[in-house]
Amino acid sequence: MARPLRIEFPGALYHVMSRGNERRAIVRDDADRLKRLDWLRRTVETYGWRLHAFVLMNNHEHLFGTRVEQGNATLQKSAHKLNRKLTTDY
Repeated sequence: MARPLRIEFPGALYHVMSRGNERRAIVRDDADRLKRLDWLRRTVETYGWRLHAFVLMNNHEHLFGTRVEQGNATLQKSAHKLNRKLTTDY
């Protein structure tokens, strides 16, 4: 069953979690970690997130932040683009 859509509004605090398929690693080494952090930085800048905290582990990550009103880019769209870019580079 699909997860219900997240209700979004400016200034709300969100917890976004990304996990590797079958709980496998999402980063292989320090170079992968740096690449993932760079794409996270780009996503935060591009889509107007205010990232308050994040945790990057070998097989998943947690992001805590607020979405700042910026056009039609929803939190769901921007998180999807972040993860899609990272998996296509992998």
